[in-house]
Amino acid sequence: MCLRPPPPMTMALSVLVTIEMCNALNSLSENQSLVRMPPWSNLWLVGAMTLSMSLHFMIIYVDPLPMIFKLTHLNVEQWLMVLKLSFPVILIDEVLKFVARTYLEVSPLSLAGKI
Repeated sequence: MCLRPPPPMTMALSVLVTIEMCNALNSLSENQSLVRMPPWSNLWLVGAMTLSMSLHFMIIYVDPLPMIFKLTHLNVEQWLMVLKLSFPVILIDEVLKFVARTYLEVSPLSLAGKI
């Protein structure tokens, strides 16, 4: 009898890790879009994200770590579901940044006209 842990535990952890990586991307700029300020503008962040995801893959796929952490391997279909659940974080933050830029930021020119 094989005592493998259920995939939902691994998927939940993977979603949390991926969401945090998306949040790290979103934190590149408070108000600028990822299109204007791409991830490679901060190579330290890219390196930290690469290291974090590498360690995550290691605890899932390198024996005996999955047994120690009570995780199981994920297949491609499960990884696609992880990405589908994690990616909306970027979209939501991009919408919030757009709203902040468009409706909430006060430009110096508009302040000059009121003085």
